[in-house]
Amino acid sequence: MSPAGQAAAEFRRLHDRAPAGVWSAPGRVNLIGEHTDYNDGFVLPFALPHRIAVAASPRSDGVLTAVTIGADGLAQHATPTPIADLEPGLIGGWAAFPSGVAWVLRGHGIDGGADLVITGDVPTGAGLSSSHALQCAVALALLGLADVTVPLPELARWVQRSENDFVGAPTGLLDQTASLCCVDSHVLFLDVRSGEQEQIPFAPADHGLGVLAIDTRVKHSLADSAYGDRRKGCERAAELLGVPSLRDAVDIDGLPDNLLPLARHVVTENARVLRTVEFLRADKPHLVGDALTQSHVSLRDDYQVSCPELDVAVEAAVGAGALGARMTGGGFGGTAIALVPTELDKTVRAAVASAFAERSFTAPRMFAAVPSPGAGRDY
Repeated sequence: MSPAGQAAAEFRRLHDRAPAGVWSAPGRVNLIGEHTDYNDGFVLPFALPHRIAVAASPRSDGVLTAVTIGADGLAQHATPTPIADLEPGLIGGWAAFPSGVAWVLRGHGIDGGADLVITGDVPTGAGLSSSHALQCAVALALLGLADVTVPLPELARWVQRSENDFVGAPTGLLDQTASLCCVDSHVLFLDVRSGEQEQIPFAPADHGLGVLAIDTRVKHSLADSAYGDRRKGCERAAELLGVPSLRDAVDIDGLPDNLLPLARHVVTENARVLRTVEFLRADKPHLVGDALTQSHVSLRDDYQVSCPELDVAVEAAVGAGALGARMTGGGFGGTAIALVPTELDKTVRAAVASAFAERSFTAPRMFAAVPSPGAGRDY
C-alpha cells in the first residue's frame, strides 16, 4: 500500500471517519551542490519515489492533533495542542515538525485546528530529507483544509522558517524547495539567491545508467551536529572577504586556515554544479561522474562532513565501475549516491556490501534513486 493509502486507512481506523484529504511530499537526493544553499549558491536535487503522506481533517476547536505510524505499525501520538498556544521550545521530538509548520501558518492567518495522521517510507536519519518531506506534506494539508493556495517557492521559505525558528535546525532552502517543486524525470536547477528555477530533463535509464542510493544506516541529526558550525564558519569567511556570501567569493587565499577549506569547498562546489548542468542540458549524463566524485573529496577533506561509512561506499562503488559517487545531504552519516551503468548495478551493489562486511559496518540499504514527482494532493 502506498503511503497515501496507508495514511487514509489509518485515519479511518483512528478517527472512525474518512479524512478530508491526503497530501504527500517526497524525500530528495541532491545530485550535486552540497552546503551551497545557505551560501546563496546553486543546487541540483531531484525528488525520490519515497514519500511522507498526511491524511487530514479540520477541527472546530483550534487544536492540532498528530499521530505518526511507524514502520512497525505502531502509533505515536503527539500531545493535542491549541494552535494559538504554539511557541518555539514548547514541543520537542518528531511532533515539533508538524507543530512548527502550524506555528508559521498561524502567522499568515491560517490557524484552523486539524487532525493529522502521518505515514511514509522515506528513511529517517539517512540524509534524504524525511523531516522536510513531513513538513511540506503537513503544510500542504493545512493549506488544503483552509482552501488557501501559496506559491510553492514561497511555501518553501515558510517551511524553512518552521525548521530554523521552531525546530531549531539551521537548514538552508534546498530540501524544502526540492520536495515541493521537483517534477518527474527531471533535476531542479535552483539558484538559491535569485530563486530562479530550471527543470532539466534527467532520465538516466534512457542512457543505460542509474543512480544508486546507498544508505549507510549511520544516523545523524542536523540540529545536534556540526552542521551549524560549518554554516557559521561560512558566514564568517564571507564577512572577512567583504562579500554578501561565499557565492560571491573569488580570491579566498587570504582567509584564516580554519576558514579557507570551507570557502574552497563552496566555491568549487558551485562550479561543479554549473558544469554538471551544462552536461545535462547537452543530454550527456554519463559525463557528470567525475564531478560527483570530486564533490565527495571536497566534502570529505575540505568541509569535513563525511564519515568512514560514506567514504567506503564511495570508494567501493567507484572501484566496481560506478562513473562517480558522492555523499548526499548534510553529512556526518546518511546516504551516498553513485552513477552506475545499468549492466554493473549488481556488481556495484555487491562490492559495496562486501566492503561494509569486511569492516564490520552495519549492512547498507541500497535502492534505485529514480527522479520522481514533487509534493501534492493525492486525494
